[in-house]
Amino acid sequence: MQLFYAPDIVPPEYTLSEEESKHCIRVLRMTCGEELHITDGRGNLYRCEIVDDNPKRCRVRVHDTNSEFGKLPYRLTMAVAPTKNNDRFEWFLEKATEIGVAEIIPLA
Repeated sequence: MQLFYAPDIVPPEYTLSEEESKHCIRVLRMTCGEELHITDGRGNLYRCEIVDDNPKRCRVRVHDTNSEFGKLPYRLTMAVAPTKNNDRFEWFLEKATEIGVAEIIPLA
């Protein structure tokens, strides 16, 4: 599955940015009729088909939308004792958020 990020996507058609178009057409060698997926970063996944394979402005048509993309079937809460080093605690927060921790409780 080829996944692209486009926070401003509005169905039914969307034109990828020049950088994303170049990556899609030149690097991945995708052509008209091939399928790719786009996420808007707000939990929506769009299944799209390439309708114009121009490397400067690749245009896609949205066929299907999944509004529950990335939603976990559980809520994960983690309690942690912060370290003296703030950089390590920030790193922990970043990584915990990336893997889906919903709530972090610092312990004194």
